[in-house]
Amino acid sequence: MKAAVFYGKHDIRIEELPVPVPKEDEVLIRVEACGICGTDVHIYNGDEGAAQTPPGTVLGHEFAGEVAAVGEKVTDIQTGDRVCVDPNKLCNECYYCKSGIGHFCEHITGIGTTVNGGFAEYCCVPRSQVYPIRSETEYTKAAMAEPVACCLHGIDLCDISCGDTVLVIGGGMIGLIMLKLAKLRGAAKVILLEPIPEKRRLAEALGADLCIDPAAEDVEQTLLGHGIHRIAVVIECVGRTETVAQAIALAGRRSTVMLFGLTRPEDTVAVRPFELFKKEITIKASYINPYTQQRAIDLIDSGRIDVSSMVYQTAPLEKLPEILADPRLRSRGKFIILPCGGR
Repeated sequence: MKAAVFYGKHDIRIEELPVPVPKEDEVLIRVEACGICGTDVHIYNGDEGAAQTPPGTVLGHEFAGEVAAVGEKVTDIQTGDRVCVDPNKLCNECYYCKSGIGHFCEHITGIGTTVNGGFAEYCCVPRSQVYPIRSETEYTKAAMAEPVACCLHGIDLCDISCGDTVLVIGGGMIGLIMLKLAKLRGAAKVILLEPIPEKRRLAEALGADLCIDPAAEDVEQTLLGHGIHRIAVVIECVGRTETVAQAIALAGRRSTVMLFGLTRPEDTVAVRPFELFKKEITIKASYINPYTQQRAIDLIDSGRIDVSSMVYQTAPLEKLPEILADPRLRSRGKFIILPCGGR
C-alpha cells in the first residue's frame, strides 16, 4: 500500500508499505478520506503536537473509510461497514483515566501521531476507536468528526450563554467550526476576524453576523460602529502570539478567552495581570477531544453542522508533502487527502 511516512523535520515520504494485518481486537480500515490538520503541520515543521511523533510514523489522525477486515474478537463491526476514527486511545487504567479526565492519560496512544495513522491506503485501529457512520454521510464529512469533536470540547469550556456576543479569531476550518458551534450554543452575534477575503465570504455564508479584516480595519472602532460594546467570549483559532494577545485585548468585561489555536511549544505571550483583574477575564485552553466523538458524528450526520462547505479541496496522497511544505497553499483552506483516490 502507499503511505506517507514522517522521518523528521520537513521530511515526509510517500512509500510502499505492507498492508497491516489486524490483531484480534483491531479493525483494518481502507482509508477513503483523511484531513490535514494544524497538528500535522506542526509535526512536519519539527514541533511537538499533542505528543511526540517518532520518526517512521505514518501521520494522519482525521480519517474515515470502509472496514476491510476485522480481528477474530471483533463481532459488532463487519467488513464493508462505513466508519470514522477517534485517534486518541486511552489506557483506562492510569490516575487521569480513573479520575474522569482521560484525555490526560499517562499512556495515551495517538493514531497518526504516536502510531501509524490515516495518510495511507489502509490503517489498523483498535475496535474501541471505531465509530459507525450513516450510509448517507460522505467520507470527507466523516473525516471531520475528529476536529468537530475537539471543537466541541473547546466550546463546552467557553460557557456560552444564550444571547452572548462571541468573537472568533481565524477563519480556517477550526474557526468556521467554532463559528457554527457558537451559533448552536445560542450566541446572538458571532463575529469573525480574518484577513483572507475568501474565508470571510465563506464565514458570512455560514452565518457570521460580522466579518472584519484585521489587516485593513481598526477592529475596536469597527465593533463600536456596529454597536458592539462587550465581547463575552473570544475564541482564538490561529495559534500565533500576536492573535493570542489580540484575543485578550478585545475581550470584554467578565469574559472568557479560549486559546484554542496551537502555538509552537517555545512561544510566550506577555500578559498584564492588571488587565485581567480590571476586566475579570478568564483565560482557558482546550486539549484534544475527550468523550465528544459521538456527539460530533451526530452533529455531522444530522446536518446541523455542514463541514463539507468548509473544505477547500481534496487531493491525492502524493500531493501531501507539497501541501505540508507550502503555507500559501494551506492558507486557501482545508485540504482532505483521498488515499484511495475517492469513490
